[in-house]
Order: sequence, then C-alpha cells, then structure tokens
Amino acid sequence: MIKKVLIANRGEIAVRILRACKDLGIQTVAIHSTADSDAMHVRLADESVCVGPPQPRESYLNIPSVISAACVSGADAIHPGFGFLSENSTFSHMLEEHGLIFIGPKADHIAMMGDKITAKKTFANLGLSTVPGSDGAVTNIQKALKIANEIGYPVLVKAAGGGGGRGMKVAHTEADFAEAYETARREAGVAFGNDSVYLEKYLSNPRHIEFQIMVDKFGNYVHLGERDCSLQRRNQKIWEEALSTVLTDDIRESLGRKVADAAGKLGYLGVGTLEFLYENEKFYFIEMNTRIQVEHPITEMITGVDIVREQILIASGKKLSVTQDEVKFRGHAIECRINAENPETFFPSSGVVSNYHCPGGPGIRVDSALYSGCKVLPYYDSLIAKLIVYANDRNQCLARLQRALNEYVIDGIDTLLPLHLKLASNQDIISGNFDIHFLERFNREAI
Repeated sequence: MIKKVLIANRGEIAVRILRACKDLGIQTVAIHSTADSDAMHVRLADESVCVGPPQPRESYLNIPSVISAACVSGADAIHPGFGFLSENSTFSHMLEEHGLIFIGPKADHIAMMGDKITAKKTFANLGLSTVPGSDGAVTNIQKALKIANEIGYPVLVKAAGGGGGRGMKVAHTEADFAEAYETARREAGVAFGNDSVYLEKYLSNPRHIEFQIMVDKFGNYVHLGERDCSLQRRNQKIWEEALSTVLTDDIRESLGRKVADAAGKLGYLGVGTLEFLYENEKFYFIEMNTRIQVEHPITEMITGVDIVREQILIASGKKLSVTQDEVKFRGHAIECRINAENPETFFPSSGVVSNYHCPGGPGIRVDSALYSGCKVLPYYDSLIAKLIVYANDRNQCLARLQRALNEYVIDGIDTLLPLHLKLASNQDIISGNFDIHFLERFNREAI
C-alpha cells in the first residue's frame, strides 16, 4: 500500500486529493510555488516543499523540481490531479525510472490518448463511432480544404495534441476555412508545442456526454454512468450534471458497458473519462481524458463511489471496490464551476478574498481551497471552487442549487456566481432544453 503521496497540484483539487489520502491513512506532501506558501493545501498537508517561483513552468510544471521534492520528502507516489503534469507521459515515465508510483494510467496510454487522432482511431477499432472527419492530421491547406468540402460545412478544425477548447476553430463556409485552419494551427503550436490539426464535421446542436470508467490491474472494469457537460463557454465546461436528462436507462446501460469493455480491451489502468457528442440519438466519440475530471464529484454523489480513493487504491495494486452490478444510480447532481472571472466577459479576476462564506444544508458540497483573506493569483487557472448539489430528483436539485448560490459569498474578486444564478432560474435550463452552443446564445441575448 502507498505510504506517502506527493500532490503535484494546487487549489481545490490538491485539497480534494489530500482529504482522500487522509481518509486512507496516507501521509501527504504538498508542493507549492513561492506565491502559494499560504495556500490551503499547504496548510493542511503533513509536509510541504517549495518547488519554484510563481510561474507554472518554473514550479508546478518543473519536472526535476517536482521529482526532487518527492525524493527529498520520502514520498513513494505522486498524484498529479488535473491540468499541469496530469497527462504528461514523459513525467510518468520519469517517475517509473525514479522508483515512484504515478497515480494514473500507464505512460503509453497517456501518450496514445493525448494525440486526439490516435485516440479516435483506437476507439473506432474498439467499436465506438466517431465524428466524420479527416483520417489523421492535415498539414497542407490545399488538402485540408479538399477534405473540408467533402465533409461539408460547417467544419471544425481541432488541435491534435491538446484540449480544453484551445486550438479549435469553426469554418462555416469555404471562405472562412483558411483563416480557421491557420488560427487553429497557430493556437495549437503555442498551447501544446504541436501545431498538428485535424478536421471534423461540426455538429449543429449536440450534447456533450461523458462516461466515467475505472479499471484495475486484475482485469476488472466498471463504468459509473454519464455526465452531461453541455453548458460551456469557449469550449470549456462551467456546469455539469449527472445523470443526463436525454439518456434512457437502456441507452445508458448499453453505451456504458460498451465504453467500459473498450477500456478493458485496451488494457487501461486507473480512472478515465470517454467523451462523446450526442445528436439525433447517435453518439460520437471525441476524446479520452486519462486523469481525474474536474466534474468527478457529481458522479460520486449519485453513486456513492469515492473516485479519488479508487485511483489511489488501483495505483497501490488493489482491486476495484465495486463491481458493475453493485453500481447503483440514485438521485441527481449538478456542479457549478466557480471561476474567478467576470460573469459577462469571462475576463480573469485576481485579488484578495475579503469575505468568504460557503453554503450548507442537505445535499450541498463545496470543493474549494478558499478562505477569507486568501489571495487569488493571476498565474493559474481561474477555477477557484466547485459547488456540488445533490437531491432525489432534478427539480429538487435545481431548487437547492438556487438556495446554495444565494448563500454563497465570495467578496473581493469577480466570480461566475451571478451567471450561475441566472442559469439556475432559466426556463430552458429548467426544462433541459440546451446543447453545447446554449451559453453562446445566452450571452448574446443578455448583451
């Protein structure tokens, strides 16, 4: 069993991992930049090690510093959380070379799924449908234009080596294509160090549906149902639900088992998420995330499975704690991502949290590293908290969500709380009438 975990992350996910470790009786080591010395995860950990200055490339992304911190502290495992080094196959390989356990999948699978083209081909061969598009990266604009005309407009140009909404551009007509192609390549090169792009048919009104899977080294695998992540801004999720309102029990069971079987056949190890676009009762696989997801808490709420705990146990060589027959879905859960951003422009906000009060009561969970007087820094991702609400059904869940949002106080910086309040009372949201383009339309109408 793992004895001591170094948490190679910060913010709310570092606190979440730390709590799972403490529940298992595992010692924790927090790493931090010089700017994060007073952060919540540093205060709660058993030990802490400073790994560099505020800029992520010199601290949280500095592989030699992170590995040195593990060696100095005597940690035998590293949990990367999400973002930063969580999907870096080189980092995973290096940990193995240093005799450290990476709490995540095999490095080969990280690399395989990190290339979206390879990921699509892999799961297509394992029986999952994919969005019509180019057969691999397209490096020549003339060839790309020919393929786009064959697919039919609108066409989506996507980065092959990354995600999170970066390096994605839509060409609605042939006249738009050259600009979309070149812009996507340029953004991909800057964001991921890889300017390869591929083409997909742009679906008009899809839902974004993802399935959570877990696989151990003994060949046991399960799915934990789906999450609906359709409410997005700039291709990044801000509101997630479990289960989706558009899937029947039969569809959920059929696709869930198909997804879990595919991960099992792949020889995957650990937790992961397969993401799909769903339109006209058809599912199209788009990518796999080989890490814990930001939105994992809503799956935990409806299943009672501690996914981070399972990650640690799998990495320790243990069997899954549940079988597929033991996985039961109860009630409904919604997660609102509370970002430090202007709720209308989404421009990042930083500063000191002058007052902080989180909501409570039945069915309310807050994953956060905030406290009154803490600093929200400009160097890192804007996600500062997650409000997770659970109830017996969706209507009750929405009512609790409105209550919790009205109770939540974060003063001193801009946040998305006002936007979530508007969404929670919007009739289209209440009726479940939304898709991945909803928030774009919502913001235009608001302006």
